[in-house]
Amino acid sequence: MMPGTRGTARPVRGIAALGCWALLLVVLLPVLILQSLDARFGAALAVQCVVVVHTGAALARVLTDVRARVIGFGFWLFAYVWLGLAPLAMLATDAYPRGFMVDAQSAFVTTLVVESGLLAYSAGSAVASWRSSRSSTVLEPLLARRLSPARVLLLCGLALLLAVVLIPGQGGLSAFFLSRQAANEAAAAAEPAGTADRAMAAWALSVPAFWALVALVHVPRFTAGDRTLRGLRWLLLPLLIALNATVNNPISQPRFWAGTVLLALVFSASWLRGPRAFRLGAAAVAAVVLVVFPYSDYFRYDKREPVKVVSLAEQFTSNGDYDAFQQVETGVDYVRTHGFTPTAALGPPLFFVPRAAWPGKPDDAGILLARHAGYTFQNLSAPLWIETYMWAGFPSVIAVFGLIGAVGRRIDDLRHRLRRRRGTLAALLVPAFGFYQLVLLRGSLMAIVGPLALLVCIPILITRKAGRRALPPSASAPAPRAQRDALSLSTGGART
Repeated sequence: MMPGTRGTARPVRGIAALGCWALLLVVLLPVLILQSLDARFGAALAVQCVVVVHTGAALARVLTDVRARVIGFGFWLFAYVWLGLAPLAMLATDAYPRGFMVDAQSAFVTTLVVESGLLAYSAGSAVASWRSSRSSTVLEPLLARRLSPARVLLLCGLALLLAVVLIPGQGGLSAFFLSRQAANEAAAAAEPAGTADRAMAAWALSVPAFWALVALVHVPRFTAGDRTLRGLRWLLLPLLIALNATVNNPISQPRFWAGTVLLALVFSASWLRGPRAFRLGAAAVAAVVLVVFPYSDYFRYDKREPVKVVSLAEQFTSNGDYDAFQQVETGVDYVRTHGFTPTAALGPPLFFVPRAAWPGKPDDAGILLARHAGYTFQNLSAPLWIETYMWAGFPSVIAVFGLIGAVGRRIDDLRHRLRRRRGTLAALLVPAFGFYQLVLLRGSLMAIVGPLALLVCIPILITRKAGRRALPPSASAPAPRAQRDALSLSTGGART
């Protein structure tokens, strides 16, 4: 290596680390699941083995990447656990967490639907990575937006005001510490219109409170100091921590949302934006999802039984939290019976239109699948794979997941290049969306698109356009020689 080039050397993925992760995710965990079962081999199980290899290898690549790929990590973690390992156990034993069963042909088509979406996502991500050196006229200036202190303070005041106004209508403070079972029973006893209003009010409490806390923690501090801003910050911080502990706690809130709040707070920290720290944090999250998540429903019920530790295979085949693959199977069976419904694609983007003004508004896909299966409990998931398949079959699955893969990879690359800037939209929104992906991918879209709109729009509104400043070059595109020489002179050859 020539003198002066040390600081500009491109980072290289650790081959040993990649091999260890691939061995664990592609070989050891699947074998651990299958050896505890009396496997019944068939065409669907063969394709599912391909899905496990695909998702495990992709997750291993993310966990050893030289960039912090939050969006990619959220996607492949969900795909590996909920659509990789869990279906492997289900197909090997023909045992499922819910009662509706399909034939072998539908199971085979289901695995093809899942793998086609994964292949499209991988292709879209690969295309975006090849174009990472090119600037983006939309995403780049959007993610470079910086927090506005005045807007952040206004959001903090709004969040506290909403708490004062809306918490009494939700049943008071005590209602936020009831179990999910009690909350669901209260919602079932209410009128349908009242249930929708309560859900909207709950999200109007949770999302602004979350963003107010995140923004207040990361609001830029002026170099010369600002006593007023500093004083307001320390005054509001304990109030917002207490508010979030109330309205975003894991007792009454869905675990996926409570997890999003916690992980977004952690991964938006500056010390976790670098690749090495991110890899350690992502590995810890993956371990928690595999080991702890199955038992995190302890507070869901009023009558809590002692925690019983069972094997992963038994969890996957008996716990309704892992019903994603079975719901895709139900959707495939629904399409065989009723055909495709292209107009259902209009439902999520037009979620705000009331049914009174739109009598033919599509039903929630989760409710539709629950009715098709004959379930009495209709608050079920509808993974993005089956929602897009129900629109127009494999073409719609490939188109949607290819687009998601390309946009997600582009966002990850831009966040990596902006990681040294404080208070940017990339530093705050990307971790939140990355982990909220687990909710988005699990579905259904009609149920989560409203909260998703709040999650995305609020941080955009509290940021302002950044000054005209060029982004650092992508690692995949070496900087021009003159720029490299200037960088070496300004840093003294030290790593930055």
